[in-house]
Order: sequence, then structure tokens, then C-alpha cells
Amino acid sequence: MLDQINIEKVLFLDIETVPQYPEYEMLPEEVKKLWNHKAQRLTGDPAETAENLYERAGIYAEFGRIICISVGFIRNGKLRIKSFSGDDEAVLLNEFAGLLNQSFNKPDMLLCAHNGKEFDFPYIARRMLINGIGLPALLDIAGKKPWEVQHLDTMELWKFGDYKSYTSLALLTSVFNIPTPKDDIDGSQVATVYWKEKNLTRIVEYCQKDVVAVVQLLLRYKGMSLIGADDIAFT
Repeated sequence: MLDQINIEKVLFLDIETVPQYPEYEMLPEEVKKLWNHKAQRLTGDPAETAENLYERAGIYAEFGRIICISVGFIRNGKLRIKSFSGDDEAVLLNEFAGLLNQSFNKPDMLLCAHNGKEFDFPYIARRMLINGIGLPALLDIAGKKPWEVQHLDTMELWKFGDYKSYTSLALLTSVFNIPTPKDDIDGSQVATVYWKEKNLTRIVEYCQKDVVAVVQLLLRYKGMSLIGADDIAFT
């Protein structure tokens, strides 16, 4: 499978996002009204309010922001992991855009993430536009034909054309006997760890583990051996 893909031409990534404000009460009035309207569409349960749904705001680019982008690339059988993280979203997005523009700006380069086409890639592009950052070629897909878009999605690949279900990265790592990245926190806990524990380092480590898992999963798809722990470097 995927024999045409050169693994050294792929930039693997994962992002972590949080709501823009620590608590619902801190939202500016105009934003609060807009979130209230959004929240009405998120549930049919009258017991759920816009306030208790606000913990989910981070998954929407209009109400959330990125606090970490971790990337990985393979060279000569070794995996290198790098993260862009911090409280200033514009800074980390500019740094990430610089990487794409300088080192991954060729027509044979690919971006890869798990559920990347539905979440990571559009979220990054939207937040770049909101922050006034020009889109690198790999993210600027407007007007492109489907086969011209340089994106790989390990979840979409696993569907084989089936549109009925979502398959988590955790489930696929278990199925393929890949070390789980969910041995500390999971995505639902990121906002709490960031806003309440103030522990960005823990989130970065979690994000990096997800990137490693996506790399290993694509290798399994291609029938290749996993990369050993000694051949993974974090920079």
C-alpha cells in the first residue's frame, strides 16, 4: 500500500488547541453571544448550556487557538521531531509557516496527520488567516483539484472509501501494535492542563507522541518496519 509515497517527502504533524479564554464568563459580550448561538447547534440536550459546552470551544478555529504544533520527518531511517509551542499563537504560526516555506515548498512534498483533512490542516489555515499570516503553498488549497492537494490523512486512508465511522489514532495504534501515545493525557484534557495546570510542557510531550504514532502508523500501512526508540530524536 502507498508504494508511490516516498516517506522522506512527508512532513507529519499534530496540533493541540484550547479555547481562547480560560472560562466562559471571561468571553467578551459579542463573542459570548456568538458562542451561545454556536452552542445551540451542538446539542439537543436542554440540560447542556453554552457555559458547560465552552470546554469544547477549542476544537473550533473561530473560538479556539493553537498552542502547539509538533512535526516529524524521516531522514535516513531516523525520525526527527520538532515542536512550535507557546502562549503567543502568532509567533508559533509564523515559525511553522517559515518551516513550510523554506523546507517543504516543493510539489512532491506532503503533509500527513490523523484526521488532518477534517481538523489539523483547515484549523491551521484558518488561524493563520485570522492572525494575518500568508498561507504556505502546502496549506493553500483554494482552487486546486483533489489530486493536486498535497495532504495525507491516516484516518481517511484507513476508511478505504467507507464514510460510516471515525477511527481514532488510539484504536489504530492498538490494532497495529504500536506504542500508544495516550499514556498520560488525551485531547479532552488539554484545555485543563493548559489553563488550570499551566503545564504547556506536558501538552507538547503529548503532541509529540501523537506525531510519532502517526509516523509509525503510516509505516505500517506501507508494510515497513517501525522506527525504534533509539532512532527518534526530539529537537
